Amino acid sequence: MENKPIDKAYDLVVVGGGITGAGVLRESVRMGLKTLLVEKNDFAYGTSSRSSKLVHGGLRYLKQGKLLLTYESVRQRQRLLDEAPGLVDEIDFLMPIYRERGPGRLPLTAGLVLYDLMAGKLYHSHMDSKEFAEMVPGIDTTGLSGGFRFMDAQTDDARLVLRLISESAEDGGQALNYTSATGIVRNEDGAVTGIDITDVETGESHTVSTPAVINATGAWAETLHPVHESDMHLRPLRGSHLVIPADRLPLTRAVTLIHPDDGRPLFIIPWEGALMLGTTDIDHGNDLNTEVTATAEEAAYMMECLNTYFPEANLTLGDCSASFAGIRPVLTRKENVDPSKESREHVIWADKGLVTVTGGKLTTFRILAADALKATKPWLPADARVDLKSPAFAKVPLPADNPKGLPAPNLRNLYGRYGKHAASIIDRAEARDLECIPGTHTLWAEIPFAAESENVRHLTDLLLRRVRMGMLLKDGGREHLPRIRNLCEPVLNWDGDRWETELQMYNDYVNTALRVP
Repeated sequence: MENKPIDKAYDLVVVGGGITGAGVLRESVRMGLKTLLVEKNDFAYGTSSRSSKLVHGGLRYLKQGKLLLTYESVRQRQRLLDEAPGLVDEIDFLMPIYRERGPGRLPLTAGLVLYDLMAGKLYHSHMDSKEFAEMVPGIDTTGLSGGFRFMDAQTDDARLVLRLISESAEDGGQALNYTSATGIVRNEDGAVTGIDITDVETGESHTVSTPAVINATGAWAETLHPVHESDMHLRPLRGSHLVIPADRLPLTRAVTLIHPDDGRPLFIIPWEGALMLGTTDIDHGNDLNTEVTATAEEAAYMMECLNTYFPEANLTLGDCSASFAGIRPVLTRKENVDPSKESREHVIWADKGLVTVTGGKLTTFRILAADALKATKPWLPADARVDLKSPAFAKVPLPADNPKGLPAPNLRNLYGRYGKHAASIIDRAEARDLECIPGTHTLWAEIPFAAESENVRHLTDLLLRRVRMGMLLKDGGREHLPRIRNLCEPVLNWDGDRWETELQMYNDYVNTALRVP
């Protein structure tokens, strides 16, 4: 992602560097629009690096009668599985059935059949209690009558955002992190004519002319563009997760868990070499401009559910290596609705060239982007057309040869995360750097590439979003920081004082935002 000078004029400016903003950037560049994206923090800093990492149809939405949302999600899931192997991959889900606690076999069968019909492929199967217990070591077998196996998909959410931005930049788009939209410029008729932007660290400011701005800031949308209807408001909902080292529970597949207190579905999922337990769904009453963290109550709630299903594992919060939390942007008209029953459908409103899109799901980012661009059509060049028939990502086939002998899963993951840049990562790497950082699926060689090529300003950008080791390892992988510094010193223009500052900032962040409550 080359840092090009900021131009004076653009066809479109996108505010927000999460999955929705990145999707809008990708589609708009493909439409031939001269587009600038600005993000006040780092790319994928907020919701889009703190999700449950699932590209899924949302099986529970069927129970709520959200058939269209589920169908769109399933179809987009299938496309991403086809178009982004190694970045979006199938994951087996297992769901136990107990005689004395729901849900029962018949409603689950009906839901899974419909789920598979939407996908156009039979995925689910039923197992008896013995088969199920063999697939899920340590599962509580008291009252276990069997279970289901079905398919969804998972991703690295931050890498999904970064690949979209990277390929957009290669095709002529421009993206700036740590750049805030400080004001919309309008003419005397109220039409958008430009936007004021400021680098939040250097203070350098620009006013660029543009007839159209898309506000894709998610839960922060109303700071730039208030909701257009008086009876609607954004309801920020917090979802928290706990990270558990894989050696504490021998799971190779995701398991859906139903909380014994409120019947909400949770899950424990193998992800990037660890296990991820989640998620909560509660109102976030805190300031959106402060760091979002998991609470002790949420942690206890999740562990209670996990220990109900795996009582002999004797898991405690002391077994967890980290926690993380994100905010879901939900637009609501209702009062006192259970958070888990709020709609995840997206909403768009426009005002003379300023178009806001919020809500939605990670899985359906292309639909959000397309709908936002269609709403912006009156202020775009007349010949600009949205085209969702093209793949979301450039097709980059795996190499026929593998001269450095990288294991096939690692090769596939690398090409999924970095597209065409995977080849240069491998070519430039020493053999020892093509090994995984212990406890993760990240290659050492990814770190210097990201540091040099992906707009890294801080060590937190590098270790929490370009790679995910800070979220996966106890103490943020502090023991590996000397080697990481050695890898990055040749490509980052940081002197000794800057390194010491960055290391301290990183450790402070890990000890506060990622601590196990």
